[in-house]
Amino acid sequence: MAKSNGDQPDAAEIKENLENIDSATVRFAGDSGDGMQLAGTQFSNTTAIFGNDLSTLPDFPAEIRAPAGSLPGVSGFQICFSSHDVMTPGDEPDAMVIMNPAALKMNVGDLQPGGILIVNEDAFKPLNIQKAGYDVSPLEDGSLSEYRLIKIPITKLTLNALEDFNLNNKIKERSKNFTALGIVFWLYDRPLQPTIEWVKEKFAKVPDVAEANITALKTGNNFASTARIFTSHYSVKKAKMKKGKYRNITGNEATALGYVTAANLAGKQLVYASYPITPASDILHELAKHKSFRVKTIQAEDEIAAICAALGAAYTGSIGITGTSGPGLALKSEAINLALMTEIPVVISNVQRGGPSTGLPTKTEQADLLQAMFGRNSDSSLPIVAASTPADCFKMAFEAVRLAVESMSPVIFLTDGYLGSGSEPFKVPDVADLPRIEIKHHTDPKTYAPYLRDMKTFSRPWAVPGTPGLEHRLGGLEKADGSGDVSYDPLNHELMTMYRHKKVESLANSIPLLKVTGPKSGKLLVLGWGSTFGAISAAVKSLSANGIEISSTHLNYLNPFPKNLGKVLSSFEKVLIPEINLGQLALLIKARFGVNVVQLNKVKGKPFLIHEIYDKIREVLKGN
Repeated sequence: MAKSNGDQPDAAEIKENLENIDSATVRFAGDSGDGMQLAGTQFSNTTAIFGNDLSTLPDFPAEIRAPAGSLPGVSGFQICFSSHDVMTPGDEPDAMVIMNPAALKMNVGDLQPGGILIVNEDAFKPLNIQKAGYDVSPLEDGSLSEYRLIKIPITKLTLNALEDFNLNNKIKERSKNFTALGIVFWLYDRPLQPTIEWVKEKFAKVPDVAEANITALKTGNNFASTARIFTSHYSVKKAKMKKGKYRNITGNEATALGYVTAANLAGKQLVYASYPITPASDILHELAKHKSFRVKTIQAEDEIAAICAALGAAYTGSIGITGTSGPGLALKSEAINLALMTEIPVVISNVQRGGPSTGLPTKTEQADLLQAMFGRNSDSSLPIVAASTPADCFKMAFEAVRLAVESMSPVIFLTDGYLGSGSEPFKVPDVADLPRIEIKHHTDPKTYAPYLRDMKTFSRPWAVPGTPGLEHRLGGLEKADGSGDVSYDPLNHELMTMYRHKKVESLANSIPLLKVTGPKSGKLLVLGWGSTFGAISAAVKSLSANGIEISSTHLNYLNPFPKNLGKVLSSFEKVLIPEINLGQLALLIKARFGVNVVQLNKVKGKPFLIHEIYDKIREVLKGN
């Protein structure tokens, strides 16, 4: 037990009190200008290097700079790390770093009773306390008595350590996040060197700032180890992971690398065109780093221009991709249907966020499924895939490209803010283990017709403009079967509508069957899609460990569904579907398969906690 005052242990006692624990969940929270995202990211990167499994949840405000000290301006970063598999960023944190009263107000309710609460007491000034809505300082009124409160003058420590630096106090104070990070590094027995190396590289052009940050980091670490405010600190051993090369990766980074890999294995240039939008912009940022891998990036003037540029690139034989988030997908809908009508392979990344309209730009939600499925005029079915974890974004981005090329169709790839900004260890795949993407552009004028279909896949040939003898025209008007001439014939329109539908349905032959974790039949199946994977898997694993028979399965392919989905669903008395929306997959499952569905829905801009799904499963099973 840590002691904030009174009896203090000596150094030898603290050394002896290095406790081995299996896992820990830590949250950094402060004002949006306090550098909490940077502190959390550096703690995550160091933890990944150390060899722990981990999962992270950045949580930041939509405003670039909300009023300092205000509740809307609070920014947080949570990480769960462990010596075994980690599936979520954790439910209740074991420790919190709180940089101001507003951050305390917004976060302390999540800290588990007895949890470590490290507070920058310098920020608890009357004005800040008032801005946070407190009548009196919560550090003094006893309201935090259920936590292990550690009050540290983090700002003052930082300024004192940087007293001799030729920097103004405003710049010096910005280093206080490194002081806090140094404290947490000591608390969880993490090395400083990876962060020191990162600081030297990041701030190479401003060496005084780099040195200030390094000094602050060491100051926090030394303070924690010598001031004897903690009675013990903690060690989390390396996780046992499959052999291989790992890196810590966010979902957006994994998406970008999946696209680059798919395009290179297909032997094609990748053209990514997008309009900046949270939380999808990082895909564009990451792809812009990979120009040496035949990647062209375009920051378009709006969402419509972005998809039209990607569509044009695909028309000329490149892998055309665009990215966006919810409201941007709505703007792209007409061009998506143009891609569907012209049957040109283009991929649309949708990193879902809270909506509708501008909604909650920095918060997560998975409420665009029905928009992806039906959000266009007429019968306009297209393939839809979704990632289940940040690392899984690599695989499903790759799959999106593969399916687009195979079906000559636009494909929507769904992730969300939680997956896109969250991170976890990613095992770098061996290129030899990845599937091949073979693209054969039609070149023979004697056998070419623009809409002459492969009757196995129902896709039309992909001819690159400029190929001698293969001149053809495309557009939004209906095309005649085979010739591609404009046609208003009623029978032809019905035939072409069926072809466009069948080629999506035929993809069920090239996607994997659904696998069930646990018994293959029984009382209850938990069915998930997208980012609910971690919380569902952890809840089911915990229940199974307690002897409760429960099964789960997860959908990465949402249109078409895996061929065996109906058989899987019919093997259970009830199907529980947790979703971060009001029941969009549940609606599709009930309409398509008529099974007994129980919904669990959450629309708070946050991912599911493990115990929320655990408790619902128990409730449903008790009702049987």
